[in-house]
Parts: sequence; structure tokens; C-alpha cells
Amino acid sequence: MEVTTIFIAILVFFTFIVALSSIKMVSQATVKIIERLGKYHKTALSGLNIIVPFIDSVRATLDLREQLTDIEPQPVITRDNVTMEVDCIVYWQVIDPVKAVYEISTLQRGIQQLTLSALRAVIGEMDLDHTLAGREIINTKLRASLDSATDKWGVKVMRIELRNILPPEDIRLTMEKQMTAERNRRATILQAEGEKSSAILRAEGQKQSSIVAAEGQKQSAILQAEGQAEARLRVANAEAQAIAVVSESLKTQAGDPATYLIAMRYLEALKDISTNAQKLVFMPYESSGILSSLGGIKEMLTSVGVK
Repeated sequence: MEVTTIFIAILVFFTFIVALSSIKMVSQATVKIIERLGKYHKTALSGLNIIVPFIDSVRATLDLREQLTDIEPQPVITRDNVTMEVDCIVYWQVIDPVKAVYEISTLQRGIQQLTLSALRAVIGEMDLDHTLAGREIINTKLRASLDSATDKWGVKVMRIELRNILPPEDIRLTMEKQMTAERNRRATILQAEGEKSSAILRAEGQKQSSIVAAEGQKQSAILQAEGQAEARLRVANAEAQAIAVVSESLKTQAGDPATYLIAMRYLEALKDISTNAQKLVFMPYESSGILSSLGGIKEMLTSVGVK
């Protein structure tokens, strides 16, 4: 009886172990490659999966999420024979788990070595200057090369990021001097452009100032000329009115207006001569005749009413 009980217990325990080994839990975003008698049978997806004990086995568990491979700094020679230290990161993802298991023995190492070969090939076709300035071009070429090469492994290369491109020390010093000279050149150009703009603005300001000053002088001259013309016009009108009054008066007294005007101008001239600071006074050649006519002028003025 005890032997039977022990046998039943052993049978139950064995059955439990077999049942437990036939249940496979697969996590989210992962798959398991199931082989039956050493040959690929199926791909177990996330969730609960049942396999046949002792016949089916799990060959590999693959992560379907995007993964990365860090490439350590490697010496790379450019087309102009400059050795640089280059490192990068490769982002890749398993698309076909069966190919990733059966087409290559070590997927991670294969991607790493393939990246190094592609990196040396791409940079070896470029000069130093193009390498330093063409990160995006290098990334694009590397991705295209790796993507086509890893397609048979069931892997898709999502992107490649170059982290550091380090040229030799002497070249770095030369580049720093070149950058300093370039910055100085740009600063000189900016300073010259600023001085040019300032000079242009000053010239424009002086030009506008000259235009405004000339316009003001023009308006002042016009106003002054108009004032003088107005004054002369008023003086002429006043003289015309005075001459008209004198002429009217002389007509009534049988006088000659022309003689009156000549006499008035003569008296004004004598007044100017009397106020002259010079002691010598030059009289006209016919001064005796003019002086003899002063009596007639006096009578004419008296007849007009001038005292």
C-alpha cells in the first residue's frame, strides 16, 4: 500500500513537472523560437503558449524593440591619408525573428563588425574637410549600406548617429588657428560694414541738412525779395500819388512838372553833398547856370506851396 502511494505521488509530481514545462509565457514585445526535434516549428508570440514536452524546445528569445549597438572609437583613414578616431551608435530592430536566429550565429557582434567595415569604407571615400562637415551625409550612407546588408538577417537599421570625429592633435591645432582667423576676418568685415553704414547715414544726414538749409535760404531770399518788391511798389505808388498831386497843382498854376521833379532831385543831391565828410566839393561844369536857376526854382516851389 505504501509503495502504491509513493508511486502515485511520484507520478503526480512528474505529471505536474511535465505540464509545467509545456507552458511557456512570452512577455510583451518579445518572441520565442520553438523547435520540434531540432527543427524550426513555430514562433511563440506574447502571451500563453503550449508546447509538447521533450519534443518541442525553445531555441532563442528575441526582443522586438528597437535596440542599439555602441561602436567604440575606431581609427579610420580618410581619402587624404588622415587618421581619425570615430565612434557611433547604431539603432536597429529585429523584423524577422526566424532569420535573426538561423541566418547568423551572433547578431549583435555581426552588426558591430558590419558597422565598422561600412564606416571605414564610407569615410575612406571622403576628404578630411568633407568628413568633419558631412555628418548627415555619413549617417545616411552608413544607414543605407547597413540596411541592405542586414536585410538577410531579418534586421532593419533604423538610424546611425556619429558621436565624435577626432582628427590628430596637430590637425586640431591647425583647425583652431584657422577658425580663429576666420572669426577675426568676419569681425573685420562686420566692423567695416558697420562703419560703411554709419558713413552712409552721416552723408545722408548731411545731405538732408544741406537740402533743408538751402530750402530755408531759398524761402528767405524769396520772402526778402518779395518784401523789397512790395516796399518799392509802395514807394513807387506813393511817389506816383505825390507826382499826381504836384502835377495837378502845377496845372492849375501853369507850372512844369518835369522842372519840379528835377529841382527836387537836385535839392536831395545837395543835401547828400552837405552831409559828406569830405571838405572838397566838386561842382558840375555848368554849376553857374544851375545856381542862377535857383531863384526860378524857389519861385516855382513857392508857387506850389513848398516853403
